[in-house]
Amino acid sequence: MKKQWLIVLLALACPTSAFALDFSLKLEPSVAIPLSSPQSDIYKVGGGGSFKALFGLSRYLDVATVVGGIGLQGQGASDYGAAWFGGGGLRLKRPHDAESGYGISPWIEADALYVRTGPLNRLGFDVGAGLSIPLGQTRPFWIGPFVRYFQTVQGDRVDFDNRDAKILMFGLTFEVVGMIGHPTPVEPVVAPPPPECPAVKPCPECPPAPECPPPPALVCPPQAQNAPDRDGDGVPDSLDCCPDVPGPVATQGCPAYDKVVIKRDKIELKEKVFFAWDKSIIRPRSHHLLNDVVKALTENKAFHVKVEGNTDSSGSEKHNQTLSESRAAAVVKYLVAHGIAAERLDSQGYASSTPLDSNATVSGREKNRRVEFLITNREGDK
Repeated sequence: MKKQWLIVLLALACPTSAFALDFSLKLEPSVAIPLSSPQSDIYKVGGGGSFKALFGLSRYLDVATVVGGIGLQGQGASDYGAAWFGGGGLRLKRPHDAESGYGISPWIEADALYVRTGPLNRLGFDVGAGLSIPLGQTRPFWIGPFVRYFQTVQGDRVDFDNRDAKILMFGLTFEVVGMIGHPTPVEPVVAPPPPECPAVKPCPECPPAPECPPPPALVCPPQAQNAPDRDGDGVPDSLDCCPDVPGPVATQGCPAYDKVVIKRDKIELKEKVFFAWDKSIIRPRSHHLLNDVVKALTENKAFHVKVEGNTDSSGSEKHNQTLSESRAAAVVKYLVAHGIAAERLDSQGYASSTPLDSNATVSGREKNRRVEFLITNREGDK
């Protein structure tokens, strides 16, 4: 039986990737109530508090270090009892990147403690349970109620009451979540080199080779000169990638955006959408990019877009499918929150089934982890 429990804990503690580690700090102010004699005979209700540092071993399991104290008011005004403790333990939780149920994360914890009360050093333990409720779009802050059972273990000591101290605590948790380590940074976009001029054989009677001419601009065929052009930008609707928004001929009738380029069949991103490691939480560094997508969709009101999520092949295919779906859905949720109508958007996850590069290399896996925007319908297209 012990072996089976060990296998379960090792499976929970095995992260999808060792490259990044969740880290959080948690403060727990609480009310403390003595449950057993002699504490309940001597002391009234008091207070307590603890401070924890938690490191994520997986999406479900954290390891924690804790320090804290408890103070109980005695029967007299100047009479009180205090205990100080430190130790470590484990927290089992619902993943913080869960989308359903408003993202609320139930959790249970257990800690092994070293307790100091007056001149005595004793062992102790606690077990607790609570709810963590996310605050903010990227969920950096969490708050919620908790209840915790605390017990010191009193060994046999001469001239001491050898009964264990048992205390019930309840209050609110305040947690700040961050990350140690970062995903592999995106590779910089490098412009392709200019085309080389064709080689010219030197000869005395030949003039010098001319400089390379600029690339030709889009030229409408003669039969398109009188074609419909509803935005009046000089690019006929049949060739205009943005038929409702004026734009230059060089960009096929679309405005120039900072971080996106509109193609005939997709909105092409100039950089990646970054998420928290192995989660569907969009990192703040990608908000400017998605705001440019919002701008493009706001100006091109006829576009219907499918957001496609893709992963590399690390981890199980079932996990990758869930992750790709939740990341695509998170992007749609961001766009809707910024004013894009939900009926114009769809999302779909493809796990690792559509790689751009080999999953055998770090750079290949980085390219394969991506979100793409496919234009599925344009009002007015024939």
